[in-house]
Amino acid sequence: MSKLFTRSEIEKHNNEKSAWIIIDTVVYDITKFAAMHPGGELLILEHAGKDATEPFYAYHRQEVLTKYHRLKIGTIVNESPQIDFPEPGAFSKVPYAEPSALQGFKSPYYTKSHHDFRKAVRTFLHTEVLPEALASDPSGGHPSKEIWKKMGDFGLLAARMGPGPHLNGFTLPNNVKPSEFDYFYEQIIHEELITLTCPSYQDGLGAGMVIGLPPVMHFAKPAIHDRVVREVLSGEKQICLAITEPNAGSDVAAIKCTAKLTPDGKHYIVNGVKKWITNGTFCEYFTTAVVTDAGISMLLIERSEGLETKPIKTSYSSSAGTSYIILENVKVPAENLLGIDGAGFMVIMANFNHERWFIIAAIVFACRKIVEECFKWSNQRIVFGKRLIDQPVIRNKLAHMVAEVESVTNWLENMTYQFNSMTYKEANKRLAGPLALLKLISTRVAHNVTDHAVQIFGGRAITQTGMGRCVELTQRTYKYAAILGGSEEIMADLGIRQAMRNFPNARL
Repeated sequence: MSKLFTRSEIEKHNNEKSAWIIIDTVVYDITKFAAMHPGGELLILEHAGKDATEPFYAYHRQEVLTKYHRLKIGTIVNESPQIDFPEPGAFSKVPYAEPSALQGFKSPYYTKSHHDFRKAVRTFLHTEVLPEALASDPSGGHPSKEIWKKMGDFGLLAARMGPGPHLNGFTLPNNVKPSEFDYFYEQIIHEELITLTCPSYQDGLGAGMVIGLPPVMHFAKPAIHDRVVREVLSGEKQICLAITEPNAGSDVAAIKCTAKLTPDGKHYIVNGVKKWITNGTFCEYFTTAVVTDAGISMLLIERSEGLETKPIKTSYSSSAGTSYIILENVKVPAENLLGIDGAGFMVIMANFNHERWFIIAAIVFACRKIVEECFKWSNQRIVFGKRLIDQPVIRNKLAHMVAEVESVTNWLENMTYQFNSMTYKEANKRLAGPLALLKLISTRVAHNVTDHAVQIFGGRAITQTGMGRCVELTQRTYKYAAILGGSEEIMADLGIRQAMRNFPNARL
């Protein structure tokens, strides 16, 4: 049971031999810790015997209190904490920090089941995954096999793949029935992964699966489908999408990786290279675009002799497993062909809508979390004797950030509703253009939001640790969303070209 102290008792512990401080009514014994304080012993000891709440929050994120919980020795008698300290899974009360449906507004899309599902997912991520994420992301460590197993058992991996028969046999978060699962549940998972605030590690948790498994789910032969889908969704094995090459990014038709059928017709011999493949360094399966005698085709390639992966250093850490893949005479069973030989472009295009929607959901929610960071910082940072939020220029920045994030969120929810309401075939036909334009504007919003955030946080926004950690990470990595799945320029052109396909014979 926590001990109770008076403030006068704390005042006696005011030197290096016995140093206690108060942070929001909680008493910490920092005597032994002071010498290890990252900011220096003298800086922390000057607050010994005092209430250090304001100095603490001027230099530290709240998560530091969780990290050093062991230093807590009691609380101040007859006083209650004044600062919100949310439990894992709690929804933020900061304005615009959560989707409007969680902040008292009505929604035609979300039900109580969706909200309970979000809470369950957030609680799981923050209790089971976050500790490893914070430790692994800076050092480039990949998600452990234990984390993959936990995600599989929790139903998180299966739920990331959207509604469908693949959900049968899995217990989904918050016990949502597979028959009731819709794309808003899936969107929630993509959003909640953002709350880990470790971009590379987050992508390492299965970004490659989200884009690499659908071609297997929709185009693989039954025996391969059943085996691979089950292995991947249980967390036993990992999969990625291998399309991009050093000379072929958005221009998929320019790929050079070849697959030659053996004389007996039983195998393809694959030769070529792939580049910037997310999760590639630790995957067992590679959904791969190749050129056969019939044209562009898709093959499911298992890690085997002749397939080598090398890590690529990018703007974030190596936790995502971004890789360069070398394929030299890799022998692939002919039955691993996905779809029809020579019809690989159809498989690729059918996959793009879901990939782009997933990227949009993630980057928009990342922007929302940055809005929350800026609101909090603006309310606690004192400059020239005033809070930042008291400066009109800061309120103006926040206004633009909120307006843009809320706008793209509403368009995203509309697209998610279309996924729920359309058949797979109809969605592939009708949503390519709108999703391309939404991806374009979402990454432009990310540019604006992170730019404003950097100005609000100042030097802290270009420092990888401390108060501006989340802003620095997002500002450094938001361009991934502007490039992966189709660059902004390609998205803009595609969106308008799709619109022109149904343009009527109209005149002014």
